[in-house]
Amino acid sequence: MRRFDYSFLKTGNIPANLVELFAGIYSLKEKDTSRKSRFGTVYSELEKIAKVQSIKGSNAIEGIVTTDERIHAIVNQNSAPLNHDEQEIAGYRDALNLVHTTFNNLSFNEKTLFDLHRAMLTEAKPDVAGRYKSEDNIIMEIRSDGTKHVRFEPIPAAETKEAMEQLILAYMDARDDYGVNQLLLIPCVVLDFLCIHPFSDGNGRMSRLLSLLLLYKNGFDAGKYISFEEQINKNKGYYYEALRKSSIGWHENKNDYFFFVSNFLMTLLSCYRELDKRFATVNSKKINKTSRIEATVSNSLVPISKKEICEILPDISPSTVELVLSKMVKEEKVIKIGQSTNTRYYRK
Repeated sequence: MRRFDYSFLKTGNIPANLVELFAGIYSLKEKDTSRKSRFGTVYSELEKIAKVQSIKGSNAIEGIVTTDERIHAIVNQNSAPLNHDEQEIAGYRDALNLVHTTFNNLSFNEKTLFDLHRAMLTEAKPDVAGRYKSEDNIIMEIRSDGTKHVRFEPIPAAETKEAMEQLILAYMDARDDYGVNQLLLIPCVVLDFLCIHPFSDGNGRMSRLLSLLLLYKNGFDAGKYISFEEQINKNKGYYYEALRKSSIGWHENKNDYFFFVSNFLMTLLSCYRELDKRFATVNSKKINKTSRIEATVSNSLVPISKKEICEILPDISPSTVELVLSKMVKEEKVIKIGQSTNTRYYRK
């Protein structure tokens, strides 16, 4: 049986590149915390946009897709899912909402994992939702020539419950150890979760929910306002390579966690950097109003309405927003979809 022991994180032998990542994350986190209470409206609107991007991005990593219009309708619960992929998307919406609204009351334990998995898959795959796998599974890779290859063999189904119990206990022990930095611990736990692969379906999405849950509980909430999942999706080649490298020798307790840890921290730093940039754009009085409106539309990965832009930029009048949007449509910088109150704009 694989052993779970995070005491190695206390040794202080941390690669130099991680020290630099730590410095960047903590610096931007402090800056972010100081302005959050003063600009609640801006953060509230950024959270709405990020939630849509998270639901789209996390599912896209698994090849689960639909149109931007349908994503927006599902996230805002304006429409019931029309097919299996949309059921999966709606399920991630529900699980993500649980993390966002109740993370303070959630612990990393079996009940929380089952509740999140059940919320995610009850509609799409009710027969496996909220329970560990009953059959062995594999992580398969399809090569460029179309041939299939077993990339990793997770813990057998018969050993899954015990492995998860050991993982949870090891996390609790390290969490309560002041000598262990939580930003190192969290990605190590996420990697072990992925290597156990405890569910028959949805392990990748569950790992991202687990990442957000543990980050939020430790005060690192940039993923609420800039989609952590979308950052992974944009660079998923690097993500999968880091996962591959860190899983080598895992069963023998000889794997090197730091490939995955480095990728995880780079993703988190990207969120903080993007949040800093996004905030500066939408809240800066030094940049002219036209540029701020254009940047708000361009930075949104999903169609955005005039009302949403006005909420993000409360100091700019609706008439100015409408004028700039009309100009952008005329110049073919954005595409306009929908009519009346359902009108939205997205970058071309």
